[in-house]
Amino acid sequence: MVDLDALFPGLATAQVSTRLPEWPEPSLPWSILEPGSQHGLMEQMERLTEGLAAGAEVPSDVRIDTSAGQVYIHPSASVNQFVRIEGPCYIGANAEVRHVAYLRRGSWICDGAVVGHATEVKNSVLLPGAKAPHFNYVGDSILGFGVNLGAGTKLSNVRNDRREIRLTLGDGTRTDTGLRKLGALVGDGCEVGCNVVTNPGTILAPGTMVNPNETVTGWLGPKS
Repeated sequence: MVDLDALFPGLATAQVSTRLPEWPEPSLPWSILEPGSQHGLMEQMERLTEGLAAGAEVPSDVRIDTSAGQVYIHPSASVNQFVRIEGPCYIGANAEVRHVAYLRRGSWICDGAVVGHATEVKNSVLLPGAKAPHFNYVGDSILGFGVNLGAGTKLSNVRNDRREIRLTLGDGTRTDTGLRKLGALVGDGCEVGCNVVTNPGTILAPGTMVNPNETVTGWLGPKS
């Protein structure tokens, strides 16, 4: 299986005050992306936002849709013009959501993370310091601490044949996820070049660097 702490070692040393998702099954880190699960991102955010006071004020042209869940924006977070946010959604301390970004249901943007210009995020976690800063698509994915996506990088989350997604692990074994939508698990500190496409179920080990214009499938490590 996939060891949660090995893929995202920053979880073990994160500040206590940082609000992070919980992983009831650490060997199955993608399980929190399962829609409808009581342990999934959307359910966790609904429980979290119920107990939080009102968050930051945003520009008048920002559109916030709470018809399917609540939206919380930390007072120190920055939300720029013409952003659309759909609940449930959590935006943490010192996070930045830039011009015309689109946060769809289930976006958990942790402390210091960046959702950039014309970037779309859906049912995904950006752990502290993760950046999707320019024209990115992040669907059903987890970005680790300090990850940076180059401009135009897309984390594809659906197979063309619509079949369930299988993962290839570092030892070459394969495992079923039971999910029809799953993007990428991007380990802490990864640097992904411009215009990269990751196919559904891609795993990048911590510290991996991906050259621009690549298409990535399966498991990739720092020495691959």
